[in-house]
Amino acid sequence: MIAISGPYDPGNEDLEDIAALEDNPADRVEQTVIIAAGEGIGALHPDTPVYRLRLSYSNETFLAVYPEEALAPGITVVVPTRYGQDLAQLIGPIRRNGAQVFSEITRIERPASREDLDKAQTNSRLEAEAFTLCKQKIETHRLEMKLVSVHYLLEEPKILFFFTAETRVDFRELVKDLVNIFKSRIELRQIGVRDEARVVGGLGVCGRGYCCHAVSDKLKPVSIKMAKDQNLSLNSMKISGPCGRLLCCLAYEHAFYSEQRKMTPPEGCRITYDGLAWKIVEVNVVGGTILMAAEDGRQIRLPSSRFEKIDGRWQAE
Repeated sequence: MIAISGPYDPGNEDLEDIAALEDNPADRVEQTVIIAAGEGIGALHPDTPVYRLRLSYSNETFLAVYPEEALAPGITVVVPTRYGQDLAQLIGPIRRNGAQVFSEITRIERPASREDLDKAQTNSRLEAEAFTLCKQKIETHRLEMKLVSVHYLLEEPKILFFFTAETRVDFRELVKDLVNIFKSRIELRQIGVRDEARVVGGLGVCGRGYCCHAVSDKLKPVSIKMAKDQNLSLNSMKISGPCGRLLCCLAYEHAFYSEQRKMTPPEGCRITYDGLAWKIVEVNVVGGTILMAAEDGRQIRLPSSRFEKIDGRWQAE
């Protein structure tokens, strides 16, 4: 079940408003639904190339090997997934450091043939029709769920329907209808809203493609603390993405802010400088400057490189 929830602090109205933006542990469990299955191959010979592949229907990547021959980037290959044999695009080989051990890795069955590619094109048309029919059935049964995508497996009579929902959905009658229509095995999979963004794609507030779709498919947990550490306004419109969760880039940049803040005094810290008592009122991590205010109201901005912690106390040159 996927539920929108988050930490609640009754003494902080801002936190109350943006609590639902944080990732819910239930979402992270569901995110494993469409990861390709690994076989735990383990240690490989240092010269064995390891490739990164992408599943077109989920936009998710995984690692695979093909010892028989070198494969060119961009080709389509047949690989086993947790749902059955399917097609994936080969992005290219990864850099390796010696005999690495991989916990999740699979073997490429073979490069895709012309028959495989033709069948994939046929399945693409069938998927569009199945999407429309499934949406109609969802409306007929008045189910509180949103259909995200439909996928036909390459070598199995099975159709996958991915959807999002805020609560658990009883879709047993819907499955019966779909089986009667398609005469095939049907699987309905509930995914999280961040998974939906990764699958569908689009443009973020920065004007570029969604990070989860265009930069990295590995969804990292994002917390409100990351936004606070980066001195961002706790305004849901400014720190959330179209998926309704905190922006992925907050997690990408958090390590930089954490390291930089270790080298600068925190806001509120009091420092003696030029014979006067000053208070740190603003730390600009990106700009590398610190704003201090004196008791008489004067303010001064200094480079963060001029601050040093000696014997547990911050000092400014």
